[in-house]
Order: sequence, then C-alpha cells, then structure tokens
Amino acid sequence: MNKIILVAQREFLTRVQKKTFLLTTIGVPLIIFAFYAAIIYFSIKTTDHFTVAVTDKGNIFNGKIDEKKSSEVIFTFVNDDTAALRTQLESGKFDAYLYVPATFSANSGDSLQFRSKKTVGLMTREKIQNRISKALEEKRLLSMNISKAQLDSIQEEKEYITFASTSGKTENQAKVGVSYAVGMISGFMIYIILFIYGAQVMRGVAEEKVNRIAEVIVSSVKPFQLMLGKITGIGAVGLVQFIIWAVLIFGIQLAVPLLFPGIAEQMQSQPIQPGAMGAANAVKQSGALNGLMAGLSEVNFPLIIGCFIFYFLGGYFTYAALFAAVGSATNEDPQDAQSLMLPIMMPIIFSIVIMMQAVNNPNGSIAVFGSLFPLTSPIVMMARIAHGIPDGVTVFQLILSMVFLVIGFMATTWMAAKIYRTGILMYGKKVSWKEMWKWAFKKG
Repeated sequence: MNKIILVAQREFLTRVQKKTFLLTTIGVPLIIFAFYAAIIYFSIKTTDHFTVAVTDKGNIFNGKIDEKKSSEVIFTFVNDDTAALRTQLESGKFDAYLYVPATFSANSGDSLQFRSKKTVGLMTREKIQNRISKALEEKRLLSMNISKAQLDSIQEEKEYITFASTSGKTENQAKVGVSYAVGMISGFMIYIILFIYGAQVMRGVAEEKVNRIAEVIVSSVKPFQLMLGKITGIGAVGLVQFIIWAVLIFGIQLAVPLLFPGIAEQMQSQPIQPGAMGAANAVKQSGALNGLMAGLSEVNFPLIIGCFIFYFLGGYFTYAALFAAVGSATNEDPQDAQSLMLPIMMPIIFSIVIMMQAVNNPNGSIAVFGSLFPLTSPIVMMARIAHGIPDGVTVFQLILSMVFLVIGFMATTWMAAKIYRTGILMYGKKVSWKEMWKWAFKKG
C-alpha cells in the first residue's frame, strides 16, 4: 500500500509542479473568460446607433415608434418630402428614412417605402421590422375596436394539463427542463473526464515504457502497484483540476454581473435567434424567472453531487485501468495505440447516445440498461438521477447500478493488471487485442 501511495504521489507532484498544469488549469479558463467578456462588451456595450428619419404623412405612428432605452435603432420624426429625405440621406444626416404617405392605412396591406444609404445588417433589419410591425399591429387593433390587452389575453399561452406521477406529486415544466439540463451537463462532464484523463494515463504508461523507465521501477514495485499508483495519482490531478475549474467558473458567473451591471436588461432587448426560441418559449411558459427558481428548488442537488462524485471516481478508475493496459501494450508507433483504443472508446461513445435518450425518457428500457451496465452507467445514470428518486430512477436500481460499477471496476482492474504485467516489459512486437486477451487469462 505504501508503494502505491509513493507512485501516486510521484505522478501527482510531477504533473502539478509543471508550468503547463498552471497554464491549462488557471490560464485557459481566464483566457476563455477574457474572450467571453470581449464578446459581451462588443455585442452589448456598442455605441453605434442606426438613425431612421420618419415622415408620417398619414399620422399612423402618432409621433412615436416603441422607443426603448439604450436601443441601437433611433427613430426621428421629420416633416419632409421624399426629395428632401434623399438629399439628407446622401449628406449623412441619418442612416435611413421611412416615408408613410397620407393614403397609407394599416389595414390596406400596402408596403412602406424604406430607404438606406448602405446595406442594413440582419440584426438591425430585424429590430426595425419588429418595432414597425408592432406599431402597425396596434394601429390595426384599435381600428377594429380591439385593444392590445384583449389580444394579449387571447394569445396568452396557458397550461391546460397538469402532469403528476401516481404518487400524486405534481411536476411543473421548469423542473423537467432543469432536470434535463443538469442531466446533460453532468453526463457530458463525465464523458470529457473519461477521455481526457484516461488518455493521460495511457500516454504516461507508454512514455515510461518507451523510455525504459518502467524497467527500473518494476525492480522494486510490483506491476499492479505501479499501475494502480499511476491511476490514483493522475486521478488526483484531475480531481484538483476539476475543483479549481469549478471555483473559477463560479467566480466568473459572479464577476460578469459586476463588470456588466445592466447585462440582463440589455440582453433582453436583443432579438432572439432561432436556436434560442425553444428555450425562450420554455421559460415563458413556465413563468420566467419565478418558474425557473421553482424548478431549481425541486431538484435534489445533494443527491446529484454525491452521485456525480461516485460515478466520476468509478468511471475514471474503470476506464483508466483499461487505458493503462493499452498503454503498456503499445510501442514507439502511435498508430498502435489508436487501433487498440477503439474498443475502449466505443462504450463511452455509446453512453452518450443512450444518455440523449435517457434525459428525455429516464425510465425507458434502454436508459435502464445503460444505467446498470458498468461501462455506460457513469454517464447514463447521471441523466436519470437528475430527474430525482423515484421519478427518474428507483432506489433499488441506483444501488444495483453502484454495486455493478464497483464489480466492473474490480474486474477491469484485475484484467488490466494481468495485461499490464506482461505488456510493460515487452518490446518490439505489435500486439493485438486477441493476444492481450490471452495475457489477461494466462495462468501463473
């Protein structure tokens, strides 16, 4: 046990004391935050304004078009004809003009004459279109003796169906949406962790083998102790890096409102992109911020965090042992490692496919299977557990999944240790999975 701790300590300190560790752990999040802040600054804090002169001969807008604070588009009402408007447009007095003839009616279906000196950008065009259309719509409603409040009441989206389980517990849409997001984020985080730190274990083992360092180490440490110590040390590095990232991300979330005090109000004034329409509608239907906070309060975060730590450790140790076995069987040619990695990568990729189904249907047969099978449970179970107990997963299934994962970890570690013991001292031969399978079950 002491030798395993010594190997783990060596692996941990060797990586933590490198400048690259500080750069990737602290520097990369700060660089991302700097780019993030720059994007917010240039998209929200812009000082460029697009001025539109409006000649309203038909008195359609009554001298006002939905003016908003800090809006990029400014409407200025003038009383000039089209010839004068063109002259002023060419001189640069304003960026565009809108001419409303005296014969124009909001119910006629005619189009208005809008002219600009240069091409109008897509975002600006959408803002102008939305604000003018809104003003004309209100005019049409007033002419039909229908107030805007009456139309909003008719078009208001209401939830006529209440979803509840057999236990009688009611679930709102916000809670389901939050569970969906938490499950997706947790699953993808474990997916990334398995790939990044599993590959680090494989590269570390392969480098020591190629440099003949392993020959010196195994003279005083058993191959199993060396492998387990290497896995534990690199896993500790990943855990420390993950904690630092979590603290930095949390700090960045607090820093953004301080650096940009009016960001929430200003972002609400931006036009919604097509990709964000679904999310915006979901928030709107669930009662906006109040519904979101209610959904967050119903999610069992202590259970999710506890399960995340367990499945993170279980999944890492399971796959790290397999990656270490592959690293011990590779030689100088990196293509050997790529061909041997495919059978290990396939269950991880398959887990993501099942997770996409599990977040939508946590009690489906494929979701239940994926959450119990040890090679896919670290990712799939996080998608189910986000929906809570017993709605997303039963207590029996959760305990059974944990037991299977522990058994799977012990089985893969035992098999990887047998492969590692033979492969770490074998040179100059291209190894296949068939031969590695023989090493794993070789007696003696």
